[in-house]
Amino acid sequence: MFPSHGVANLTQQWLQRYGWEILPHPAPNPDLAPSDFHLFGPLKHHLGGMAFETEDDLISELRNWFDNLDVDFFRVGINLLLLRWQKCIDLHRNYVEK
Repeated sequence: MFPSHGVANLTQQWLQRYGWEILPHPAPNPDLAPSDFHLFGPLKHHLGGMAFETEDDLISELRNWFDNLDVDFFRVGINLLLLRWQKCIDLHRNYVEK
């Protein structure tokens, strides 16, 4: 197994070789978590008031919900997240107001 810094170095070398721009990674920020931003709210709304007798029933409902999501759900979420990331960058990595 490679040490994590070795893998990171290899990845950076590969990206540079193919001309990809390496952007600095922002400090951890709850405003930038994709799942919290777009996924969990609608999922919580969907599951609200439901009760499941078994874990398998819950898993089945989750699979059904994910299978029925339109591709636009993810497209909108990604586009909104990009706007949120840019706002965070513009605010010098401070928290983004809701």
